[in-house]
Amino acid sequence: MTEPTTTRPKGPASYFPAIEKKYGHPVDHWLRLIRASPLTRHSELVAWLKTEHGLGHGHANALVAHTRAIG
Repeated sequence: MTEPTTTRPKGPASYFPAIEKKYGHPVDHWLRLIRASPLTRHSELVAWLKTEHGLGHGHANALVAHTRAIG
């Protein structure tokens, strides 16, 4: 008997359920904030999310990486 196949997100998207639960906003909220920011460098955006919005490093990094990957 085989187990049902479940598709688990990989890469940055694997953090999304925890981000939504911990910070109380959907991922789209964070993606919009990142896109609206005048900052352009990955490290600047991560630092901004951490200092201005209280995100942890891993969560901020995952959101920035995903946003930059999808354009």
